[in-house]
Amino acid sequence: MSTDQPLIQARGLVKRFGDFTAVAGIDVEVRPGEAFGFLGPNGAGKSSTMRMIGCISPPTGGDLRILGMDPVRDGPAIRARLGVCPQVDSLDPELTVRENLTTYARYFGIPRRVARQRAADLLDFVQLGERADSKVDPLSGGMKRRLTIARALVNEPDIVLLDEPTTGLDPQARHLVWERLFRLKRQGVTLVLTTHYMDEAEQLCDRLVVMDGGRIVAEGSPRALIEQHSTREVVELRFAAESQEAFAGKLDGLAQRVEVLPDRILLYVPDGDAAVDEVTALGLTPASVLVRRSSLEDVFLQLTGRTLID
Repeated sequence: MSTDQPLIQARGLVKRFGDFTAVAGIDVEVRPGEAFGFLGPNGAGKSSTMRMIGCISPPTGGDLRILGMDPVRDGPAIRARLGVCPQVDSLDPELTVRENLTTYARYFGIPRRVARQRAADLLDFVQLGERADSKVDPLSGGMKRRLTIARALVNEPDIVLLDEPTTGLDPQARHLVWERLFRLKRQGVTLVLTTHYMDEAEQLCDRLVVMDGGRIVAEGSPRALIEQHSTREVVELRFAAESQEAFAGKLDGLAQRVEVLPDRILLYVPDGDAAVDEVTALGLTPASVLVRRSSLEDVFLQLTGRTLID
């Protein structure tokens, strides 16, 4: 297919399970070489969309093309060119680190000699070369995650699907995974990921969509979404009182948007320091004040709400 054509193209994509509509007619395009993210609360439709892209769940309606092919008719051909890093590691604990890669390579018909060399290169890439002969079971969570990513690359895929790639990892392991994924993108590999970590989406994604209730409620680059749906800065005020609500009315007119939470009040403003000066001028004395830049998390919570969804 032409290099300027989208690798993934969905038009009016729908997924239903009986009477429940998980994905309600979304349009998506993923371009070659970009990192594209799906964000959304639980039940938003992210996983259902990823399963359709991965050719393991057929669409109910709409049109979906992966690498220019129909996932229903050409599923095996598409899967041969995909790398998949599932949310839950499915490594074989009875095999060594190297054998997890070379055994997986057989599913793609990769010759044994090629598979061993590719495994060695991939283990160096994810910084596991010294653990090649170790069993999987004693590896740390971060090591297992890196091994799962290496396994997803064994067939030299055109697209790598990553479902919550750093869930459960400590900060050091997360940053190492981010660095490896960034290097992959620089090598021209197309990444499609879901994540609950907003800083991860800001770090990795060139573009993303925010899903809620099976629909896309926003799309664009992380910076563009922040500029469109939030303000330049946010002021967090905490007052020494049981209820913050009593102070909210006194802040009218100081911000483009005021959000009252149980433990603090958020002022969405273009200039945080100027807003703090205005608060002080009103004679208000918060117990604590924090001025920060707006983040993708502010956008996410505004678009999808703060209510916990199980």
